[in-house]
Amino acid sequence: MYKEPEEHYWSGRIDDDINRDAFRLHQVILKRSQNEPIDFESGFTFIGFESDEGVRRNKGRIGARKAPNALRKATASLPLQFHEEVKIEDVGNIACEGNQLEAAQAELGNAIQMLYQKGRTPIIFGGGHETLYGHYLGARKHVSHGSSIGIINIDAHFDMRSEEKPTSGTMFKQILEQDKHAGYLCIGIQEFGNTKELFKTADDYNCEYILEEDVTTDNYKNTFQQIDLFTKKYDHIIVTLCTDSIIASAAPGVSAPSPFGLEPKVVRHLLRYIAAKNNVLSFDISEVNPDLDMDGRTVKLGAYLVAEVINHFHK
Repeated sequence: MYKEPEEHYWSGRIDDDINRDAFRLHQVILKRSQNEPIDFESGFTFIGFESDEGVRRNKGRIGARKAPNALRKATASLPLQFHEEVKIEDVGNIACEGNQLEAAQAELGNAIQMLYQKGRTPIIFGGGHETLYGHYLGARKHVSHGSSIGIINIDAHFDMRSEEKPTSGTMFKQILEQDKHAGYLCIGIQEFGNTKELFKTADDYNCEYILEEDVTTDNYKNTFQQIDLFTKKYDHIIVTLCTDSIIASAAPGVSAPSPFGLEPKVVRHLLRYIAAKNNVLSFDISEVNPDLDMDGRTVKLGAYLVAEVINHFHK
């Protein structure tokens, strides 16, 4: 299911061939297959998950499988604002073949574990939000069995459904059922995006959450306080952004647009704050759907938010 990185996604405007201050990301990105030798000790690695099988099973609108490469193209031309010591590479995609979602998630988990072992910080381009389960598998395989993992999800939905097969709406319930050392904080929950039963399920599994309308009511004071308390409770943190948490006018290219979603600057503020935490391991962005996008605005917003995470990581 592995696909090597493709050179043509990393191209774009060149303002200068020598002056790094005029560079764009495509001029410094390193590209390698998963098995190539390591040429730097630490840095960020882009890995994609071409899948919308979980969205299809969840009766959503498919197309998110095209997002990893679309996000690459949008990220490629961003001005290089990172410090010269920051290394970034691309190792390609894991592709879900047919309906083999569980196998693809396992393969993504193995690939992410390898990146951790090599000292990398994985930045995962989903895919439907089923991407998160593979992300989690990699983190759990990497850390010791008794270590705790907290998952911070910026999302309009809990994604804690009970289904016969895993979907893009079941991951967090799956994780909390199988891992007693895992915890879950969801930021941006929409009251009318979740049934009463899902709110009850969230309470039954001790899920912590912040409603969309409460995120900024006191200039983030309670939100940041809850993030602080959550991150202190767990040895390691993984972060996932579901782009349907963002208001539909700014992010129309998603499976389930949110009329009352978070403003992009709010999400940027949240990601900056969370990424700065020293125990954050990795980040994924999910549910971007290029087939449903308008003027590429969701893809471009996704690229900007990825850059924000990298720029504020552990700061």
